[in-house]
Amino acid sequence: APGKDIPRYYVTLLSSIRNAEKNVWLSTAYFVPTDQEEEDLIDAARRGVDVRLLLPSDSDSKMALAIGRSHYGYLLEAGVKIFEIQNEVLHSKSASIDGVWTSIGSSNFDPRSVVYNDEVDALVLGSATAQDFQKMFESDMSKARQIDTQTWRHRPLNERFLELFELTSFLWQNLL
Repeated sequence: APGKDIPRYYVTLLSSIRNAEKNVWLSTAYFVPTDQEEEDLIDAARRGVDVRLLLPSDSDSKMALAIGRSHYGYLLEAGVKIFEIQNEVLHSKSASIDGVWTSIGSSNFDPRSVVYNDEVDALVLGSATAQDFQKMFESDMSKARQIDTQTWRHRPLNERFLELFELTSFLWQNLL
């Protein structure tokens, strides 16, 4: 709940990412990582962990989509694999780490879920649940388009301007 001294889910997720040895697979409807979340994902990828993000290609929040995409370059350069689900609504908020740690719930990968929102998340320790999650994740990835560094760098100029506009609008609204 908001106002708690220690956002337990957030701390647990970061700790799990920091200690991951094999994989970190995340699915979220709103990807607006905190600085610490982004840093931990990048660090995990750089140490050889298979980090995959399943994200929406479209959203009811164009601002959240643009802000999330503003992080893609750094993540891709570090080796994070990014997949955008096509032609369907992605509303899941789930994670699997090292085939033994699984979470599913209402927390997005964004500061609002950490600081402001009441959220409910279930954490399951065990390989059976993680294996089931990974099968579903792989099925969802098959419907998604992988974003690679080359494609990302050479995306159409109108997409870049839209992302910049949305990001600038968000920053302007939140600084006033």
